[in-house]
Amino acid sequence: MAESKKEGRIRRHTRIRKKVSGSPERLRLSVYRSLNHIYAQLIDDTQGRTIVAASTLDKEFQSDKSHRGNIEAAKRVGALLARRALAKGIKKVVFDRSGYLYHGAIKALAEASREGGLEF
Repeated sequence: MAESKKEGRIRRHTRIRKKVSGSPERLRLSVYRSLNHIYAQLIDDTQGRTIVAASTLDKEFQSDKSHRGNIEAAKRVGALLARRALAKGIKKVVFDRSGYLYHGAIKALAEASREGGLEF
């Protein structure tokens, strides 16, 4: 039986998480994408804590009434996350794409984070 798109993503996510883990030296940049929004957070897996987070639900995006699940919104979230991380002194991260293909909004968020000063 063919698996659904969501089941395939979860299977890929599980496989990736076996290899990718965030430490205090290199936090894990985790991305989640829904139909209407995109979320990103920097996680320290040793303590199980989120250090920095950004999403299209933040106050910076409230004035924007257009669709927030697109590539332009992902670029803005990546830049916002990078600014917040640099303000806390975080430069090095490891990228966890959460089973999503490195394409479209996920790629835009990653590239905007790199341009903002994060290294991964």
